[in-house]
Amino acid sequence: MKKRSVKRKNEPSTWHIMGKDIRRNWMIYLLALPVIAYYLIFHYGPMYGLQIAFKDFSPARGIWGSPWVGFKHFMSFFDGIYFWRLIRNTLLINIYELLFAFPAAIILALLLNEIRGMMFKRWVQTISYLPHFISIVVVAGMMFDFLSRDGLINQLLGFIGIAPIDFLKEAGWFRFLFVSSGIWQGIGWGSIIYLASIANIDPTLYEAAKIDGANRWRQTFHITIPGIMPTIVIMLILNMGNMLSVGSDKVLLLYNPLTYETADVISTYVYRKGILEASYSFTAAVGLFNSVISFILIVSANAISKRVSENKLW
Repeated sequence: MKKRSVKRKNEPSTWHIMGKDIRRNWMIYLLALPVIAYYLIFHYGPMYGLQIAFKDFSPARGIWGSPWVGFKHFMSFFDGIYFWRLIRNTLLINIYELLFAFPAAIILALLLNEIRGMMFKRWVQTISYLPHFISIVVVAGMMFDFLSRDGLINQLLGFIGIAPIDFLKEAGWFRFLFVSSGIWQGIGWGSIIYLASIANIDPTLYEAAKIDGANRWRQTFHITIPGIMPTIVIMLILNMGNMLSVGSDKVLLLYNPLTYETADVISTYVYRKGILEASYSFTAAVGLFNSVISFILIVSANAISKRVSENKLW
């Protein structure tokens, strides 16, 4: 028989404990206020406008005055001629990033961990971190300069007898260029969290492995990688939640009508329909669909990770 937990007469309530903690640490809570205000204003506040996805929104009538149309805009998106192209392009770009960009930061962190010369290690870290601080607009401009028909890449190809290639005007090259430029820009910055995780591994494990005769490869595979596996799983779960979200700013800077077949993704389609064509209700429906699927993916990834291993996000 389980004993019921009986609350004592003079036992303080949860609200009393919270109030006491706030009075004691009011300066810390004051520092958290801007962050709380940011999320309330810019993340939770706009959720009120999600109802226009189910309405035929008119700015003149306002949100409340616009008539309800139910799932009309959702069905219009699902039955649209671009639906499968948008889903395919968005998923493929994210899958390529998971296959190539996601492991790249882990590999760089493992390689940096093996460098014994501190000066050389810091130099490599600095060089790999720098691209992260370059604006996406500047990166896009660099890509146009290097990859144009008379750019550096085509000039080098001309020296070995290869005809010029319109890299940014051929749909088949877009995904490769998008993912590879993302790896170049983010690999160094992405490795920081894994280096921090490696630094928390108990050094005595390496000493014991050396005594047992394990070389550097065995130490990496049997100590380092298992040691950072919880971090890898958490980052993978977070990336799974963004499977239908591709940075629209970079795509908008790089794509053109000739590359729509492989470059047009959900976020760019929402931009064209919502901003350029003022189809607010339709784009709100597309955005809501995107958010719901992303939520399902991140919850599913967390549930699978919880069943397969002990690593989970919550």
